[in-house]
Amino acid sequence: MALTRRDFLRSAGALVGVYTLADAWPQARASMPMAMPARTSAAMLAAPKVALVNPSSLARFVDPLPVPALARASVTRTHPMYPGRTLPCYRMTMRACKVRLHRDLPATPMWGYEGQFPGPTIEARRGEPLLVEWINGLPSKHFLPIDHTIHGAEHDKPEVRTVTHVHGARAPATSDGFPEDWYPPGHSALYHYPNGQDAATLWYHDHAMGITRLNIYAGLFGTYLVRDDDEQGLNLPTGDYDIPLMLCDRLVAQDGQLYYPVSEDPAAPWVMQCNGNLVLCNGKIYPYFEVEPRRYRFRLINTANTRFFDLSLSRDQPLQQIASDQGLLPAPLPRTRIELYPAERADVVIDFAGLAGQSIQLRHQAEGILEFRVREHGGRDTSSLPASLRAVPRIDPAKAVQNRILTLNETDDANGNAMTMLLDGKRWSDPVTEKPRQNSVETWSFVNLTGDAHPIHLHLVRFQIIDRRPFDLFAWNAHRKLVFTGPAIAPESQELGWKDTVRADPGMVTRIAMRFEGEPGRYVWHCHLLEHEDNEMMRPFELLPAHS
Repeated sequence: MALTRRDFLRSAGALVGVYTLADAWPQARASMPMAMPARTSAAMLAAPKVALVNPSSLARFVDPLPVPALARASVTRTHPMYPGRTLPCYRMTMRACKVRLHRDLPATPMWGYEGQFPGPTIEARRGEPLLVEWINGLPSKHFLPIDHTIHGAEHDKPEVRTVTHVHGARAPATSDGFPEDWYPPGHSALYHYPNGQDAATLWYHDHAMGITRLNIYAGLFGTYLVRDDDEQGLNLPTGDYDIPLMLCDRLVAQDGQLYYPVSEDPAAPWVMQCNGNLVLCNGKIYPYFEVEPRRYRFRLINTANTRFFDLSLSRDQPLQQIASDQGLLPAPLPRTRIELYPAERADVVIDFAGLAGQSIQLRHQAEGILEFRVREHGGRDTSSLPASLRAVPRIDPAKAVQNRILTLNETDDANGNAMTMLLDGKRWSDPVTEKPRQNSVETWSFVNLTGDAHPIHLHLVRFQIIDRRPFDLFAWNAHRKLVFTGPAIAPESQELGWKDTVRADPGMVTRIAMRFEGEPGRYVWHCHLLEHEDNEMMRPFELLPAHS
């Protein structure tokens, strides 16, 4: 059977350390049967015009792990929602910067919040509102390739546009970072975050229509932590022992420049996936981190465009997962491997006691990406890992007032080349069809008609995974009828907490349940493979007021 380039891209998408998709493609193409059809659409990668860094050429574990700085509120301001009260206000300016990704590489031009990559960590407390002024202080020209044929990225739009979304925040629609609410350099937006939600590891990133994949790849993301008294009362590791680990991948030229892959069609540079060959932890390639022989909490965040991470520790050391996207699990969950798709999070506790003077690696698949170096001595560990964390009452799907069936689609041209990715067969500009009522319960079933797993993210709400179930694709295509071919598969143990991003597997119907808490307004739901999100795999939904 002839291997198509699209098949190659998909199979290679899970790899890191085989060099890069762009680099590997010429060798793969040379071994392909001549019967392979010509493919010239946006699904096809063009060969890079620059020499890229080979991971095997870099020394391992020679740079200390950066820990993002803690953001500080610089002023206080009033807000109409809180008459007679002033709120802390953070001023976060997006700036061009140069970052040393590795000791042996030249500084890489990037963009970052406050000129940092990743951006500073914002800490919030439940029920204590704050303001953030997101300021676009970037240059007027983009340094990554824009596809002007993508909706929202036409030639009449400014090249550089930003709007910030706090991923997982229960924020009002006017502060959610709606993709069309972008603004150019020299402008800003003042957003209000009520923080009316459980303690959780959230993250903020750019969400500008049509160029989200480029702006995040350029470096525009950071951590947003919500804390609360209930979590604090558990005595988990905190302070210097509570560390965010933002994981991503990049392609880097040997002169230090970021390389973003493009298609062979210069008029339409969009590619359906972007996988780098260099894995970064908090903005460093192969860093090390000195730890004391005690417990630490690490907040694992997948900020990659497309890459999923398959994480484990060397020495068969267990990871104790204590939280997922939207906060604590019911109880600690011992795990030897943790898979994270783009935008998913997992908080883990690692106990380095008994490893004094030794080292241990965090691995993606079989490759070490971060080395922990355990000191001989440290302070007394007063933290704990309780047997119970936080109850997660299950939503009863029978109480849903709507059970929506929504497809995940991929449209091809006459040659079978992927052109756009769609949700329920609709484009962004089609009329809004999902209009839940405030405080109502709904179930959404994602019918995946594509060959890819898609991490689906809903803004505003947290949800629970009900099940996944295989279905007959032919019956659906012929009659738009769901015919199940096997029993429902319950969510895995690590999926029993609150989520905001769910992996929808190919050939499966993935069902979730949520209560639409929050302020009425217009929000979005989308695939968090950023290349898909930018090319139509995003739809608005409108939260209507509750019935009077």
